[in-house]
Amino acid sequence: MTSVIEPHKARRLYLLLRDQITSGRLPPGARLPGEPALAAEHGLARVTVRRALDLLAGEGLVRRRAGSGTFVQGSAGPRPVVGDLPNLLLGLIAMGRATGVRLLSFEYVAAPAAIAEALLLEPGERVQRSVRVRLIDGQPFSYLTTHVPERVGLSYSEADLAATPLLELMERSGVTADRATQAIGATLAGPEVAQALDLEVGSALIDLTRVVFDPSGRGVEHLHALYRPDRYAFQMDLLRTGDAGERRWTPAIPRPVKPETRSRSAHRRPAP
Repeated sequence: MTSVIEPHKARRLYLLLRDQITSGRLPPGARLPGEPALAAEHGLARVTVRRALDLLAGEGLVRRRAGSGTFVQGSAGPRPVVGDLPNLLLGLIAMGRATGVRLLSFEYVAAPAAIAEALLLEPGERVQRSVRVRLIDGQPFSYLTTHVPERVGLSYSEADLAATPLLELMERSGVTADRATQAIGATLAGPEVAQALDLEVGSALIDLTRVVFDPSGRGVEHLHALYRPDRYAFQMDLLRTGDAGERRWTPAIPRPVKPETRSRSAHRRPAP
């Protein structure tokens, strides 16, 4: 009887071993149990174990040596970007320049009701819709769907968007990003997004929606972003403030980063 790979069981074993590696319980250089031992321990077929090890190897977490076994290599890919929540708008252009982009679609469409409401559009106002995948060192980490009012989108071309961060294009055309609202949650990758981000269908993703407004209060950008959680994270520095008995945590301005450190960070940590 031919063994059949069980994708869900392979993914569970992959996640278990990945957690042991990233937490340090399996340090770099450690030898993993062989396929027969892992199969017996977890009640899996060897082909299912092999699939889990292939996922770890594809991520650069283990190295497989023929005749010797599988050894922990640690994370060889870029570390997750740390998104700065308090300085959200200030860092978007710089972070965008530090990453690559693949433009999947660019079109003008009637604004969906939810988008029109979020951007406070006039009845019948159209939007420019784009879908992009951002990459760090050639590896995809975010799937971005952006809606921009037609009056703003007409100021740049498809070629411009494929080469320049959107916020920079908007500011070049005289649009000022003054404030934004943002909601963060979690979701699962559907087939299209999973393919674009090099993931399995059903993989967990960070789900972010951001609406940017100009000084007059008009919406100028609606962004729906899906991030690989192994390549993206959010950070907020906090200060303890208030009088005794009413002290609370308050967002703080992050400490300055030295230029040379910022340069290295920008290369290694991708942007939204």
